[in-house]
Amino acid sequence: MIHIRNLNKRYGTVQAVRALDLDVPAGELFCFLGPNGAGKTTTIKMMTGLVRPDSGSVRIGGIDALAQPVEAKRIMGYIPDMPFLYEKLTPVEYLRFIGDLYNVPKAALQPAVDRGLTQFGLDDMRNALVGDLSHGMRQRLLYVATFLHDPRVIFIDEPLIGLDPHSIRMIKDLLRAKARAGMTIFLTTHILALAEDIADRIGIILNGSLIAIGRMAELRTQSGMEGKLEDVFLKLTEGESQ
Repeated sequence: MIHIRNLNKRYGTVQAVRALDLDVPAGELFCFLGPNGAGKTTTIKMMTGLVRPDSGSVRIGGIDALAQPVEAKRIMGYIPDMPFLYEKLTPVEYLRFIGDLYNVPKAALQPAVDRGLTQFGLDDMRNALVGDLSHGMRQRLLYVATFLHDPRVIFIDEPLIGLDPHSIRMIKDLLRAKARAGMTIFLTTHILALAEDIADRIGIILNGSLIAIGRMAELRTQSGMEGKLEDVFLKLTEGESQ
């Protein structure tokens, strides 16, 4: 579903991503980890078409995301770490707007909006202004909007920011269910326990380079460390704090 070859991006003197090769198959829940400034968000922005790479290729669902960006965006969803919402719309108006952007058929759009608002506990706020919603409710609304057009792959940058324990459990269960149903999920997080709990595979990026990838057992072998992901991650990225 995700096929990246020799992806590079430089900002001035900083090589944010260097010679990145990565494959993520359909139905996999993949966690992309790394210290601050390692290149995680830049990688996601190149895959979603928000940043153009200096060189390399990105294919999403077999579509060349650089040559056919609109076609690629039609099959993906994206939740950034600092999302923007139109505060003068109601949740229903916002979701109808998103549905129209993705050409969701009119007959299917309102039922999908109603299901999403109910699933994420937003029914009582459906006619409030987005600007009056709490941070957690806004995050829930973003998930409703992201799943509205039934994307084949979603990218999530820090999926649990501002969510309460109930919402966190709901999102974790939802992501697992979506992956089991065939959706590809690519997420970044600093919550290592989350990655260890839900990821099928984990990739670790450091200074723009992919330094490790695999299931937990494979990462333990690569690091020479037993124990939790936190221990493995710190071993693989040791020296970064210095």
